[in-house]
Amino acid sequence: MMTTNWKGKPVLILGAARQGLALAQFLAVHGAQVTLNDNHSLDKMNDEMAALKNYPIKWVLGSHPLEILNGQELVCVSGGVPLTLPIVEEAVRRQIPITNDSQVFLENISAKTVGITGSAGKTTTTTLVGRMATHAYAEKAWIGGNIGNPLIVHADQISPDDLVILELSSFQLEQMSLSPKVAAVLNITPNHLDRHVTIEAYTAAKQHILDYQQTDDIAILNRDDEGSWALTNAVKGKLSSFGLDKPEIGEWIGTYADQNIVYYHSTGPDIAVLSTKEILLRGQHNLTNVLAAVAIGFAAGIPLESIQAGIRDFAGVAHRLEFVRQWHGAAWYNDSIATAPERTMAAINAFDEPLVLMLGGRDKKLPWETLAKKIHERVDHVVVFGEAGDLILEAIGSTNVDQRPYSVDQCTNLKDAVQKAASRVEDGDVVLLSPGGTSYDAYKDFAERGEWYRRWVNEL
Repeated sequence: MMTTNWKGKPVLILGAARQGLALAQFLAVHGAQVTLNDNHSLDKMNDEMAALKNYPIKWVLGSHPLEILNGQELVCVSGGVPLTLPIVEEAVRRQIPITNDSQVFLENISAKTVGITGSAGKTTTTTLVGRMATHAYAEKAWIGGNIGNPLIVHADQISPDDLVILELSSFQLEQMSLSPKVAAVLNITPNHLDRHVTIEAYTAAKQHILDYQQTDDIAILNRDDEGSWALTNAVKGKLSSFGLDKPEIGEWIGTYADQNIVYYHSTGPDIAVLSTKEILLRGQHNLTNVLAAVAIGFAAGIPLESIQAGIRDFAGVAHRLEFVRQWHGAAWYNDSIATAPERTMAAINAFDEPLVLMLGGRDKKLPWETLAKKIHERVDHVVVFGEAGDLILEAIGSTNVDQRPYSVDQCTNLKDAVQKAASRVEDGDVVLLSPGGTSYDAYKDFAERGEWYRRWVNEL
């Protein structure tokens, strides 16, 4: 379903990372006059330019000159590009429409879409639902968005009877004016305040996943999360929900867990989906992710046997409480995805063993005090590293004599932090990289940080 005639249409794309490259390819194939702009210099963009060398794309690199807005009919902003960038603000002033790859994608397909957003758990939940969809639909299931490859490059291949599963970030959602048929908000806790500034603005961006639904669409919210559940008033269609406990009264649709069984509740008898003992993912937050995925699966019309198959044998996504190895009697875990203190707390709660916790990276203007309290209660040793090291030390303190004793080391970088943690471990410990900050002080993303962590741990 092609809703826009791109032939000859001048389009400016800001940001030549994954989303921008995919959108540039799609638009160029459909005849748009594409200008691709990135602030990285030419010598750092050789791979990106080589990937699109066969497409008629104009490249503007090294800065964002305002004159490239001249004659443009559309500006597409990639997820990592802030809307406060002067060139974006100038485009708004000139009343040039602003969009992004996710919006363009939804405008150009007619398949049923499932959208999943939240402050934490998006990728694990999206992967679970994707596994369910793949089991049921095989090659007619499409999984992407903020996870994997942007689906815009496959828009022409997607048929009306296919099923599309999208992970959507607040960066993508804040520009969107379309909502998926099935839309889930897993949770809303302070995150990306370096971009959105206030929790209200961040919540408003997340809410866009619901704002444009129709009366026959389905919204899925988390009964156990205040931020998600507060969006019930924004639901335009049907409401489904998930949570650890079964609500006692009232008509409702959704999932819960009871006596080690995951159930789906609707108008008929409750459906026993599977035993929690079949869930390989560790931690209560991952049980919540499974409950969310089951609710989403039923809302999307995925058969029960495919929902079950999607969960069974799934050991998790890389860099999300990923077991790396056993070394010197300690189990080493990679949770590099934890780029906010809230996510680090969830990781800590997944373990009962003595913990050596590795914290650091770049701060996102988020509060550390609640995590500090959790560290005081549960962590035996902290290794702090990276740009936010001093800030984290100030928040958690060097010792905690009033409650349980723990100790702290500070390192310049992650490699040194791994060595320091190795010097501290004892039999039965868990060493947990769950940084609480972004990777951008030293790495291009959390995945690169996690890959280096894996490498250095395996070299011990």
